[in-house]
Amino acid sequence: MLSNIAIGAILILLTTAVHAGGMSLAFRLIRKHATVAGPRSHLGRVFEVGRVILIMYFVAVVEVLLWGAAYLVLGIVEGIEKAIYFSAVTFTTLGYGDVVLDGSRRLLSAIEAVNGIIMFGWSTAIVIAVVQRVYSRQEAD
Repeated sequence: MLSNIAIGAILILLTTAVHAGGMSLAFRLIRKHATVAGPRSHLGRVFEVGRVILIMYFVAVVEVLLWGAAYLVLGIVEGIEKAIYFSAVTFTTLGYGDVVLDGSRRLLSAIEAVNGIIMFGWSTAIVIAVVQRVYSRQEAD
């Protein structure tokens, strides 16, 4: 059990670092475009927010891949497709249950689900901050 908690903690730290990098990239893009007056049209603003959403999507994909790679390296799940599928279903808390971990490692799936909830909450906060920033410039224009 303690090894599962330790592995989960390491993966949470890794996904946190990945997420922080994605957030920095998203805010850097928004700041860069704000100094260039940013998009003035509705479509331009939608595109700007859409880019941030895509960045956060790719960040989530990397985080799922990290968990999936851990399952492969530890020999918990056999096959890359199955490991990534299980990780995606768990990280998003969808939890179909068609692939499950054995009893000694099932705690990892719960830790991954908690990690996913936190990361998606963080992503939501980032997107809301970007929407506020992009559309508050509209008010100023």
